[in-house]
Amino acid sequence: QVQLVESGGGLVQAGGSLRLSCAASKRSFSNTAMGWFRQTPGKEREFVAGMMWSGANTYYADYVKGRFTISRDNAKNTVYLEMNSLKPEDTAVYYCGARSGLVKTDYYEYNYWGQGTQVTVSS
Repeated sequence: QVQLVESGGGLVQAGGSLRLSCAASKRSFSNTAMGWFRQTPGKEREFVAGMMWSGANTYYADYVKGRFTISRDNAKNTVYLEMNSLKPEDTAVYYCGARSGLVKTDYYEYNYWGQGTQVTVSS
């Protein structure tokens, strides 16, 4: 069982930046994929960014490409999402998920989730 805890959300003005953290309760293996997703009321959880713990490749949704960066610190068992040039439409609850195998963009492919952290971008 893997427990994930997100932090770092908050209120920021448009154009600002935030860094989200996702701390895992146990050491992850190289074949574990980590994904950041976001969700707004009435909508499905959507993919934002993902990477393998091996860090070989990173993946981004088109609507965050060039603005968000996913990274990880193996020593801290933590995955980060650096968010720059934030827009009001980025407002959502952000979740990190973990799964065995490759990065997937569908939320139902992930077995473990954190509790989420709210990001609000004001115009």
